[in-house]
Amino acid sequence: RIDSMDMFSNIMYVKEFFADLSFLAHRAALTDKYRPETCCIIGNYYSLKGLHEKAVVYFSRALKLNSKYLSAWTLMGHEYVELKNPAAAIDAYRRAVDINPRDYRAWYGLGQTYELLQMPYYALYYYRRATQLRPQDARMWCAMGQCYENEQLAMDDAAIRCYRRAVDNNDREGIALHKLAKLHAKLNQNPVAAHYYLRNLNRLELEGGADGVEAVEAILFLATHNKETGKFAEAEEFCTRLLDFAGPAKEEAKALLREIRSVMQHRDFSTPSTLNQQDVTSPGMSMSPGSDSDDPFSP
Repeated sequence: RIDSMDMFSNIMYVKEFFADLSFLAHRAALTDKYRPETCCIIGNYYSLKGLHEKAVVYFSRALKLNSKYLSAWTLMGHEYVELKNPAAAIDAYRRAVDINPRDYRAWYGLGQTYELLQMPYYALYYYRRATQLRPQDARMWCAMGQCYENEQLAMDDAAIRCYRRAVDNNDREGIALHKLAKLHAKLNQNPVAAHYYLRNLNRLELEGGADGVEAVEAILFLATHNKETGKFAEAEEFCTRLLDFAGPAKEEAKALLREIRSVMQHRDFSTPSTLNQQDVTSPGMSMSPGSDSDDPFSP
């Protein structure tokens, strides 16, 4: 049975199940090697192995057997992107869109290809079409947000809105939180930036990735922000965490710790201590100004 096995191979490709996809490709070839689905499965197998030229050969065979095979056009577009052949990729994606205008993968592929060609206005149009078709897909919103960040557009506020939509739609890759933190920091909106840096740091800790570049950046920002807002205990805690890392971040953490301890010591010394003094006077001795009893040596 070959029906729908090409879709199953797509799942294996995304999950990077090499052995399972290899087994499926061999079984499909033995069952009926002249089915377009079989050619698509074998194309996915070669693509996963990084043999993109061979993948294109098999996707082309699938299209010779069925020129309206939507999945093959889209997947061939992906392969041409990998082969750095944007003209062929655009042609393949456009063929897919002509067959099914609601194929979000083709619109998304067109956006990626035009972004690679440094044509962000075109890319933005195609990403918008993809988000209209898949408004609950965080990947579409992240792609459009990155497009707004392009130096030719430099629309940071629009990028922030896209990344917030991605967060609202469960951005599993965590791209949006990090991007939001960096954009708000760039706009000097440090409290909001600290909020997103902390959320991203918590996500990284849950996923076991709290020792990477993103984590170091988040910890350093949170240490600096807490120092500037007078939360010295929290700042010291973040700086201490940075001491476990090598590189410039460790030296910055040491400098921050010296500043924090210097400020705290200065604050402690500048605070006057109020001592409750008791009058050391005998009963009946008057301490009123000008009285003779003020001087114990007076006759």
